[in-house]
Amino acid sequence: MIIRPAEQSDADALVAIANPIIAETTITFSSTLRTRRSMRAYIAARRETFFVAETGGEVTGYATCAPFRSGSGYVRTFEHTILLAPGARGQGQGRALMEALTQCLVPQGAGSLVGAISAENAQGIDFHAALGFTQVGRIPSAGWKFDRWIDLVLMQKMLTASA
Repeated sequence: MIIRPAEQSDADALVAIANPIIAETTITFSSTLRTRRSMRAYIAARRETFFVAETGGEVTGYATCAPFRSGSGYVRTFEHTILLAPGARGQGQGRALMEALTQCLVPQGAGSLVGAISAENAQGIDFHAALGFTQVGRIPSAGWKFDRWIDLVLMQKMLTASA
């Protein structure tokens, strides 16, 4: 397994990972499928903090982040996204992607990383807990997908001792 910065040429592989998750699960509340063009824009917008996992020459997942909220008061808090192909889950790739993201953020002065996780995504919640994230909130009925309301679980990991 290799963890490396995402490239524009990864767009098709990343669309192939993201779209079944979008279409078939509540891992994400989005129902808008990605296109090659939208994925390339996503990679370009987050160029410095967009990493992919690659196994045997095949892209199997990604992690990226952006500021948690706009405004100067949030400049040291980031919210991440991590998606893995089904066959890549439980293989250490998610952990390696999150480590790459953390190693990128800490030198920039990041204080914490936030995960906003569907309450129906028990594996995602367990994954974050295993990485040292703490549940800091729950927003009832924050998301709407598949004709039902879904709670959002907020988990946070402090990245620096002073945060």
